[in-house]
Amino acid sequence: MNIATTEAAYLIKASYLTTVEDVQAYNNQFIEFAQANTNAACDFVQKLSGVNPPSEFIELSTEHARQQIEMLTEQTKQLVTLAQRVTLATSEPFKTGVADASRHAA
Repeated sequence: MNIATTEAAYLIKASYLTTVEDVQAYNNQFIEFAQANTNAACDFVQKLSGVNPPSEFIELSTEHARQQIEMLTEQTKQLVTLAQRVTLATSEPFKTGVADASRHAA
């Protein structure tokens, strides 16, 4: 039972450290995306300031919307991948640890 408890404590510690690192990576990526989106919005506003005819406004708006949708789609894919990695990194050691602890206890 002592071995199982020690292994469980080690698994919790290792899982926690991995989770913290992965959550930090997720947060850093999220902040990077927020900055890129803010920069894109500022660039768009700057471009709009020089627009005269309505057709140019519509063209700029349409192009900006298309670029933003593409960028947000890619960003979402990357964030989902990171979130899945965090989930797997957190749950997998526990699944393995519980199986090992059960074998030791038996």
